[in-house]
Amino acid sequence: MRMLLLIPIALLIGAAPADRTRITSRTDAGRLAANKGVTLQWIDWNTRGSVRVVRGPTWRLTASQAQAGGPGRLHLDGDVTEIGKGFFTFRGTIRMTDTPDRGRKCEATKDWHFAVTQNRPYYRLREFEWCDGLTDYIDIHF
Repeated sequence: MRMLLLIPIALLIGAAPADRTRITSRTDAGRLAANKGVTLQWIDWNTRGSVRVVRGPTWRLTASQAQAGGPGRLHLDGDVTEIGKGFFTFRGTIRMTDTPDRGRKCEATKDWHFAVTQNRPYYRLREFEWCDGLTDYIDIHF
């Protein structure tokens, strides 16, 4: 008799899922849960994309932004592993395509760090030049 073995996709790509989201700041957990969208500066500062946060033992985050009338796209998909005072850590995939130039494709799966700096009303990705030397500002607004 054959047995079917199901392996979570995160394990196949090298990122283990979070067992449980560690929350040390209820204020920041509330901000992330009630977020007001995502922006990548190459796409649009003023028209935000959507962020969906599913709360549970492990918080799940998916986000996307699409360029109006153009090919540019941003997508995030993964687990929130920690939420602390002024920051959160995200384990998953970030993908940018066709922005700021057609043909550009950046994708990586790893642990990512977002933080509030200078009292701004958003969490900014702290890995700025992770793809090809361009500085990419990915912000999740609250």
